[in-house]
Amino acid sequence: MADTDAAAELTALAEAVTAATREAAAMAMARWRTDFARTEKSDGSPVCEVDLDVDRMLHARLGALIPEAGWLSEETADSAERLSARQVWVVDPIDGTRDYVRGRAGWCVSVALVEAGRVVIAVLDAPARGEVWRAIAGRGATLNGAPAHAGNRDEIIGARVPADALPKVDRDLTAVEKPNSIALRMAMVADDRADLVATMRWGNEWDIAAAALIAQESGASVTDALGAALSFNKPQPQAFGVLTSTRGIHAAAVERLAGRARAVIR
Repeated sequence: MADTDAAAELTALAEAVTAATREAAAMAMARWRTDFARTEKSDGSPVCEVDLDVDRMLHARLGALIPEAGWLSEETADSAERLSARQVWVVDPIDGTRDYVRGRAGWCVSVALVEAGRVVIAVLDAPARGEVWRAIAGRGATLNGAPAHAGNRDEIIGARVPADALPKVDRDLTAVEKPNSIALRMAMVADDRADLVATMRWGNEWDIAAAALIAQESGASVTDALGAALSFNKPQPQAFGVLTSTRGIHAAAVERLAGRARAVIR
């Protein structure tokens, strides 16, 4: 009975998280392709006033759901207090800001709830694409309420990769649509619209936390660029790259990319 009650509580919480994320996405969608303030951060990445407004709204809505939870967001100054919290929200108010400010559809609101280093609830809401992704740990992933399943490709040659253009060394792969949001690119693997997504740089937890659970729960494999397991709410909330693929090609993808990843790290 206790397990049943816990499952029901987690489902109810996931519904509340989905509703809060939907509200945030609607807020961003209402201002998409309008005139709003925008600038660049010190690393050259874009930020706009909508990012900040959505961040504040989500902090209030999600904070009301679990007042004692920690908070880690791209648009909020980090605090070490999150490290002592049992649960932590990991949020990107607009993942794919570059597409958002350019009026393109490749952006989403990304929300994850982390416990003991692992994501237990994940929601991606991409209103410009009409896509709402959700996953609960151990219970699968959905796209717009229907089960999402990764493909079964077991040969890396010809694998579909979201890319504007493929480097010469990877021209035995197949380029497909590439939204600016890394979370949406990972979700494409979860829905069998791509077979492989890889980044070869240090990235932030808020970019990938929600999408990692969604991909895993769809049956895909998700690791860092060297094939190591991901964990979240670390003191330095980063990972070196992310590699999301069908299970059948993951080992081959790690082998193909490991040398490049180590060269970048060096």
